[in-house]
Amino acid sequence: MGITHSGTKEETVVKERIKLQEPPQYKVLLHNDDYTTMDFVVMILELIFSKNTAEATAIMLSVHHQGRGVAGIYTREIGETKVAEVHQLARKNQYPLKCSLERA
Repeated sequence: MGITHSGTKEETVVKERIKLQEPPQYKVLLHNDDYTTMDFVVMILELIFSKNTAEATAIMLSVHHQGRGVAGIYTREIGETKVAEVHQLARKNQYPLKCSLERA
């Protein structure tokens, strides 16, 4: 809308800058144990985290040799869902595989 002064129309344009902030990211970590098979860990990485076989194998070896490995980096809500899916599938297959979330 404009304001009219003595027959002329003036328009005031207000530009508002909105700063959008990226949501915080979280690492989904898989933890090594003495019972979960390497093949099962690779399957989890392919199925839940959409990794190809080479990526899944590399992450699995990181879990095996370093005690844990990063399966992926997601927003908190997605990361929490991935952790729950891993735990559910591991328990269903009678593996004690642990998965956790850590701020990236």
